[in-house]
Amino acid sequence: MSDILIVDDERDIRELISDILQDEGFTTRLAGNSDQAMAEVTKELPALMILDIWLKDSNMDGIDILKAVKRDYPDVPIVIISGHGNIEIAVAAIKQGAYDFIEKPFNIDQLLVVIRRAMETSRLRRENTALKRQDNTVAEMIGDSAAFRTMLSQLEKVTKSNGRVMLSGPSGVGKEVAARYIHANSNRASGPFHTVSCAGMEPDRVEEMLFGRESGERGVEPGLLEQASGGVIYFDEVADMPLATQSKILRVLVDQQFQRVGGNDKVRVDLRVVSSTSRNLESEIAAGRFRQELFHRLNVVPIEVPSLEDRREDIPLLAEFFIELLHKTQGLTKREISDEAVAMMQTMVWPGNVRQLKNLIERVLILGDGNGPIEAHELAGSDAKPSEEGRVVLSGTLATLPLREAREAFEREYLLTQINRFGGNISRTANFVGMERSALHRKLKSLGVVTTNKAGARVARVEADEGADTEQAG
Repeated sequence: MSDILIVDDERDIRELISDILQDEGFTTRLAGNSDQAMAEVTKELPALMILDIWLKDSNMDGIDILKAVKRDYPDVPIVIISGHGNIEIAVAAIKQGAYDFIEKPFNIDQLLVVIRRAMETSRLRRENTALKRQDNTVAEMIGDSAAFRTMLSQLEKVTKSNGRVMLSGPSGVGKEVAARYIHANSNRASGPFHTVSCAGMEPDRVEEMLFGRESGERGVEPGLLEQASGGVIYFDEVADMPLATQSKILRVLVDQQFQRVGGNDKVRVDLRVVSSTSRNLESEIAAGRFRQELFHRLNVVPIEVPSLEDRREDIPLLAEFFIELLHKTQGLTKREISDEAVAMMQTMVWPGNVRQLKNLIERVLILGDGNGPIEAHELAGSDAKPSEEGRVVLSGTLATLPLREAREAFEREYLLTQINRFGGNISRTANFVGMERSALHRKLKSLGVVTTNKAGARVARVEADEGADTEQAG
């Protein structure tokens, strides 16, 4: 990219500069006034501009053109030239974003040095921007459970559209991973992906963070919305967005444009918006904490990301994935997982969901027992190691029940855990617990255990806890 636009009201000077640059291998375009200059910029963006401050018979002088170009195309380097140079003009030009200021009559060698440096700086900035856009954060979707496949099918349907997506689910289930998956498989994959943490918004700085800023001292500073143009902006935990900011974001979604803080001109953006929440937004609307209009704008395609409890079948796959990932990224020992450890993980309570599982695997690999398979006692810490006698410690509640009631309570909880561990598959559950399928059906019926559809999978529950959408386990 070596196209240089030369803007000067003196024909001899612009043609002289053009001839010199063409001898050096550059291609050039010429403009004698502000209208011609802006028309050339609009037609095709130049790699660099050489811009005279004083332009006769023009609607804009060089500083005005500099401001306009830097506002809309901040990456284009501009070298200012002037026959009436002074320190004040030079400082003003640099503050508005000019790469350098050269006074006429200028030394040709000096001009060439400045041009080459400016273009090299521009090239490095473009490469840096491209590298930033190559987001290496993991966006792999791991799983094979019914609940996972249902979610993945929904995600794949929305990747090729520009529809706004609202991802819901408890904390730690992987809503940002799902958002990145949408981006990585969309026609915006080469564009940027920017996350806005709504919970971390500082009321005093939120507008500058989102919309950017313009000032005479620092020029144009693009905000996150502008940086994400052409790609995806992800609002994480959107229920935490301040009410005052919600109204401004709503206006951006309607108009696809906004003003920077301190600026007067409209900035147009091309954005796809993906949001997430772990809270019930309709309850937030009823409580007056979330704008209903914004909810309807963001909630075009609602997708639920299932909890780890609803996809226990995926725990071994996720654990193996995290072991491989931590081995590659942190050099931690790559270990297998024993059957007993897998069984324990599939029966544990996971309030922190997938994030908690990843943290557990990382802790075990850091503090674990060498290179052998991960054993069950490592998952819960040293206090959970089995005693030498192999005793099972009863909970306080179970220990106070008569034998018959205690046995029924244990069998009910044990079978609930195993059915959910195998994703509602009664055949696999019967095989693991060592019962005939028909005998297991009878046992479940006697214990009042039924299954219900949840997030695309069969989940076991006690019959008294279920609503209309239940059937006898099987």
